[in-house]
Amino acid sequence: MPAEASVFRTARNTKDRLSEKDPVAFESSISDGPSVSVDSNHRFQTIEGFGGAFTEAAADTFYALSPEIRMEILKAYFDPASGNGYTLCRTHIGSCDFALGNYAYTEVPGDVELAHFSIDHDRRQLIPMIREASRAAGQTLKILASPWSPPAWMKTNGQMNRGGKLKPEYREAWARYYVRFAQEYAREGLPIWGLTVQNEPAAVQTWDSCIYSAEEERDFVRDHLGPAIEKAGFRGRIKLLVWDHNRDLLFERAKVIYDDPQAARHVWGAAFHWYVGDHFRNVLLTHDAYPEKQLLFSEGCVEGKPPADEWEIGERYGRSMLEDLNHWTAGWLDWNLLLDGRGGPNHKGNYCVAPLMADVGKGTLRFHNSYFYIGHFSRFVRPGARRIVSASTLDELETTAFINPDDRIAVVVMNRSEKAVPFSLKYNGQAAPVKSPPRSISTFFFRA
Repeated sequence: MPAEASVFRTARNTKDRLSEKDPVAFESSISDGPSVSVDSNHRFQTIEGFGGAFTEAAADTFYALSPEIRMEILKAYFDPASGNGYTLCRTHIGSCDFALGNYAYTEVPGDVELAHFSIDHDRRQLIPMIREASRAAGQTLKILASPWSPPAWMKTNGQMNRGGKLKPEYREAWARYYVRFAQEYAREGLPIWGLTVQNEPAAVQTWDSCIYSAEEERDFVRDHLGPAIEKAGFRGRIKLLVWDHNRDLLFERAKVIYDDPQAARHVWGAAFHWYVGDHFRNVLLTHDAYPEKQLLFSEGCVEGKPPADEWEIGERYGRSMLEDLNHWTAGWLDWNLLLDGRGGPNHKGNYCVAPLMADVGKGTLRFHNSYFYIGHFSRFVRPGARRIVSASTLDELETTAFINPDDRIAVVVMNRSEKAVPFSLKYNGQAAPVKSPPRSISTFFFRA
């Protein structure tokens, strides 16, 4: 029986930012008032991890800062004791919008044998940053890699930007391109944990993009990419994810691929983003229809300038993480780890907000509250944790809970209302009296 729970809190109009507060004691008496009830006997999905994305923009900004600021960033994100403890991160295969320009690993037209393939571009800044982050984390990070576009010569529009499609005659070479990328990164001491087929395959962007219909993605996985991964000996070692776009069409896309047994056998699960509506129910429906497949939130950020009420940034993260995790998502990835004061660099001006943003000229670092909201999950819910029951009696209290491999329980409670809400945290026949401040998020941490 737990005697007490540690309390960590982030709250608007206070100085609390993942601040440890006085512990709350569990008592045998249980009130009939508002409550959050936790039950560790019912266990759901296993958590792979939390993290953000290594982009060329993040690396370029990172290496423009002093060694002291760089160390602060690494500790803030990756230190498992004093930071957010990130273990699962994303990067791009070739260029993306948050690169300094378009680039591919072989730009020689017709190089189907990949004789000119080289990741030297990534060795300049991207790979060194990932290595430094791994050292700060004290472990090899799990890396999810996604292409934004094949090389221009492989595409119907002859450029990496503005959509276009993969030419049929280059499907086999493009599949081997993923494998070669994974092999080259492994030689750098950075094994690839997972691959997505294509970032946002339904969006024609002014930056790096490539279009696949659901049937085209299915056939490419079944006939080319899946077999190439298997032939290279990566089956079971590299997880293949489909879709990698918004929740709105998550179920529709997954259905087309999963209903083909030969395609589905190569696929670990589906990745998704948040840029078109919430559609949390589609996440649940995808799990319910295909419970053997996994779900991963692979990208989310605030686009453009921060909203007038910047506190909404953190609350958007908090709500998405709560809802996605409560609907069977196994991991959650933020977008850029770091950006400059404009929200870039971005070679097409598609500026965004990152949890950490740096004024490179002044050598200063700004923490947005999204950093702290993410930390309420990533610091306390470790890889291998299982989601458990956490039931709230009030709409104002949004909640989820997990039991870690070491039997420590993390309960996250968010209050987006403008009023303080008293409640009882109930576990195993005991209750701890708690008050949730307005516009706050709290994590309660205790041993089962």
